[in-house]
Amino acid sequence: MPSLPLTLLPDHLAVCRLAPDAPLPAWAAGPGFVSITRTDEELSIVVCQGRVPGDVAAVGPWRALKVQGPLDFALTGILAALTAPLADAGISLFAIATYDTDYILVRAETLEAAITALTAAGHRVAA
Repeated sequence: MPSLPLTLLPDHLAVCRLAPDAPLPAWAAGPGFVSITRTDEELSIVVCQGRVPGDVAAVGPWRALKVQGPLDFALTGILAALTAPLADAGISLFAIATYDTDYILVRAETLEAAITALTAAGHRVAA
């Protein structure tokens, strides 16, 4: 498995679920990390936790580890290299891929254990 350089993002994030036909909410716009995915079943938004209204179904706080990119689309095993040590350590995750790179989100309370597991697997984590 490749050794990957990771950066810990500063924000505490929430993973939110809205109805599949919901309009994009104004609170999802703005600076910082935002990921929006719409399917036939849901509208999923990952955003800074402090921006999420109290009446929205959300789970958090999460912390994001960014794989330093950009990554070539021909690369294989990137997520496997990250998810395997976390699975071995019993740490659940939420993965997000973008055009340039991948992000691994772990619950804030498991962040230290996640960094320990990833470092032990040969990855480098910078704050």
